Amino acid sequence: SITKERTEVILQGTSSLDPSDPTAVWEEFEFKCKPGDLRRRPCLISPYHYRLDWLMWFAAFQTYEQNEWIIHLAGKLLAQEEETLSLLATNPFAGRDPP
Repeated sequence: SITKERTEVILQGTSSLDPSDPTAVWEEFEFKCKPGDLRRRPCLISPYHYRLDWLMWFAAFQTYEQNEWIIHLAGKLLAQEEETLSLLATNPFAGRDPP
């Protein structure tokens, strides 16, 4: 069965020196097929899924302690690791200092 509501894990970063500042601008890392920007056409690749996008869907049902790989993913995004960034649709920090 499929639920009517879907919880999503959203990965964001900021260039703000103080991330707690209410004026800090947070920018989202977009995935290739995971729901995100409502103006973007839905991804359709059948019968396969992008594995990272698929894992992100299941990670939303559990805690980060049950999905330690998500902490490693965040670290690789902070380090601007090219191999990891190639798995994403967009990198909001391309050409800039990492978040």
